[in-house]
Amino acid sequence: MRTVPIHRAKTELSRLIELACAGEEVIIARGKDPVVRLVPIDRKPPRRQFGALRGKLVVDESFFEPLSARELAAWER
Repeated sequence: MRTVPIHRAKTELSRLIELACAGEEVIIARGKDPVVRLVPIDRKPPRRQFGALRGKLVVDESFFEPLSARELAAWER
């Protein structure tokens, strides 16, 4: 873990970003008090994969039957 004062962080921001992206924890402090943690963000959200649940879910015939009056009333609230 590396702790850096704000003034130094302003002058060395590019290098600190590289360190954070490499996995090192970088803390920016005001005086001796830590105030923020510099961490990388995820590059891309995971892509959805079509067919990922194939064979894991079963939809039987009851799924296509009309809802009962009680179930319909619950949806209309």
